[in-house]
Amino acid sequence: MEIIIQPDRTEWNKILKRPQIDNSVIVPRVKEILDTVRRGGDKALRHYAKLFDNSDITELRITDAEIADAKKNVSPELAEAIKTAADNIRRFHSAQEYKGIEVTISNGIKCIQKSVPIQTVGIYIPGGTAPLFSTVLMLAIPANIAGCPRIVMCTPPDEEGKIAPSILYAVKLCGVTDIFKTGGAQAIGAMAYGTESIPKVDKIFGPGNQYVTVAKQQVSLFDTAIDMPAGPSEVMVLADRTAHPAFVAADLLSQAEHGADSQSILVTDSEEFAEAVNTEVYNQLGELSRREFAEKSVANSKLIVLKGRNDIIEMANTYAAEHLIISMDDPWAVADKITSAGSIFIGNFTPESAGDYASGTNHTLPTNGWATAYSGVNLDSFNKKITYQEITRDGLAELAPVIDIMAVTEGLDAHANAVRIRLK
Repeated sequence: MEIIIQPDRTEWNKILKRPQIDNSVIVPRVKEILDTVRRGGDKALRHYAKLFDNSDITELRITDAEIADAKKNVSPELAEAIKTAADNIRRFHSAQEYKGIEVTISNGIKCIQKSVPIQTVGIYIPGGTAPLFSTVLMLAIPANIAGCPRIVMCTPPDEEGKIAPSILYAVKLCGVTDIFKTGGAQAIGAMAYGTESIPKVDKIFGPGNQYVTVAKQQVSLFDTAIDMPAGPSEVMVLADRTAHPAFVAADLLSQAEHGADSQSILVTDSEEFAEAVNTEVYNQLGELSRREFAEKSVANSKLIVLKGRNDIIEMANTYAAEHLIISMDDPWAVADKITSAGSIFIGNFTPESAGDYASGTNHTLPTNGWATAYSGVNLDSFNKKITYQEITRDGLAELAPVIDIMAVTEGLDAHANAVRIRLK
């Protein structure tokens, strides 16, 4: 990994630049796929299942029998782990429930805000080299807690037209109402436009490859909402001499194994520590089953040495990491000064993988610097806030002069008249 020693502040943005994706081919290809799905519906989805997944699909909907059979192919140990993770995720997200507010502004004027669940949500679950059954829990559980009446899930089949048993087992625990065998950009199109089998959804959630990411961006312009802008996954570790080089290296590699375009960054105040972490990265790399992916990611990753604590905090806020691990002396003092991060992991014994799977927080987080403005998925992501107001005649009479002069000044006479006519 590249080690950068005390770079000048003017160089930070260049150093922290994320891997760039060449969209010149992907964007028009995704548009073609989306247009084909819009026109062709289920037929187009079957065509793309054959083309991309080498899978002959006759029935897109996954049956209850297929879900029931999945349990037979999930080990008792994994089943218990999934249940434990689901319980933790449910507990943390249930605590986020919004109770609503009601405020009497003045005599005769009452304002209310209530939370209303999104009626139909779409969840995309990647398959391929790493079927993300954990993402089923992260998205379907809060949707279920929020009270979304319809939870639609799409995930790509294997060559035999089957879905990973671990995904289907997770589905049983989460209240998903409709599950379909389709993946990639075509699945995003199906949920955005609707097909003969798949209902149009109001909002799409979930990670995916570059094609899925671009598809979500394209459909969000006119057709449906999405959870957040997204890019390749990333982690930044803040560490000093109180950290353990082997722990830090393991965290960097746990992110790197996601894919070649993932990014892992260490920021420390010790060149000696950076060297130790670099050695550990290559020691551990050889033991990984996904070494090929991790090696390419490591090439995009950096070990950065800064002068001290304040510079480390400033760089963390500049980068706005999806995952931020703080392995430093008095880590909460550092965390209190972080203004931009998707999720923060405190101390030497809080690996990112805990949040990815089972601690209870959500792992669907803003990437590519979007943590400066976006939150990770939470219970609010599946709700809308609707405001209400109720005004009596006396309340309107008291407020009328304020409304009248503001409306007239803006040149909106009809607004003023809507008040005047009620008081005549």
